[in-house]
Amino acid sequence: MDTRLFSYINWSLLVSMLLLFLIGAGNLYSASGTRLDSGMSFSSFYQRQLVWGICGLGCMLAVMSFDYRRLSNLAWPFFLVVLALLLLLTMTGKTIYGANRWLSLGFMSIQPSEIAKLAVILLTARILARKASSLGWKDFFTTLAIAVFPCVLIVIQPDLGTTLMILLILTGMILFHGLHGYVFKICLLFAPCAASFMWFVGMHNYQRQRILTFLNPGNDLRGTGYHILQSRIAVGSGQLWGKGFTEGTQSQLRFLPERHSDFAVAVFGEEWGFIGCLALIILFCFFLLAIFSTALQAKDRFGSLLVAGVFFYFFWQIFINIGMVIGLIPVVGIPLPFISYGGSAMVLNFTMIGMVLNVSMRRFMFFR
Repeated sequence: MDTRLFSYINWSLLVSMLLLFLIGAGNLYSASGTRLDSGMSFSSFYQRQLVWGICGLGCMLAVMSFDYRRLSNLAWPFFLVVLALLLLLTMTGKTIYGANRWLSLGFMSIQPSEIAKLAVILLTARILARKASSLGWKDFFTTLAIAVFPCVLIVIQPDLGTTLMILLILTGMILFHGLHGYVFKICLLFAPCAASFMWFVGMHNYQRQRILTFLNPGNDLRGTGYHILQSRIAVGSGQLWGKGFTEGTQSQLRFLPERHSDFAVAVFGEEWGFIGCLALIILFCFFLLAIFSTALQAKDRFGSLLVAGVFFYFFWQIFINIGMVIGLIPVVGIPLPFISYGGSAMVLNFTMIGMVLNVSMRRFMFFR
């Protein structure tokens, strides 16, 4: 690889990503409750997060080492491999908390639904890059069909959150590319019908209950409303400056559920307060802005769409998770990038950033 390419790296993106990762590792250390009882199984989460982060850095460097245009040729084979993994998951998957989402490889477990997000982004970028104009009905349905097979396999796990993420990423990429006005208007009219179908047919009873709890959290404080209630208490008790590192009572005394994953930012809010949360959100804004600027500066349509897909991947996770933690969005089980614990998700996050940096490094190249 030409070492001169490193001079074109998007340093603002790289620095903001590393800061987010370090903040997430420190937050997991605190959420582990090591100050009170280091023997708890939670105490190893931050250590494993560091290991996964190192693996992710390796994947990021590997993705940066070759011309990103080669990914276009790998899009279909990679997509088919991911579909095979999702099919295998339905037969031999590892069930945790009533969901069959993890595929055991003996020495480790992977979550194929996380890899499916990358597969959809790559294939969508390849297909849309070959469309010179805004999408009409035919091209719109062709592109939409990409998500049908992985979404069906992910819904039956069940994992509505990941299914929603894939559809939101795909929608964002289609709008970024361009959609005929009449297609967009009819889709908006059709949206209430799709929502009704999901409510009566596509959702399990516990998923409907989450939405009802969101509308009235006090209706079942010891059941479905417990998560959001404890999350609000944790964030609110942080007040302006927070209680201090490892001093959050809601997390240290085990009142806050899923404090290492879905509600990790509630731990951060309790310990660092409003000022800390504001600083974290500003850092995320710089992070997203650095990705979006790369999408606009890319020298070819495939690179631009690829980075746009990564932008929507991160944007929707950040927006939904933070909204969920403070009670503005129903609980859907979507982690916060670099802050929440997750091996497959962490490696994928670094890989996604590697693709963005790859496009950024080659934005001044002349393509033949």
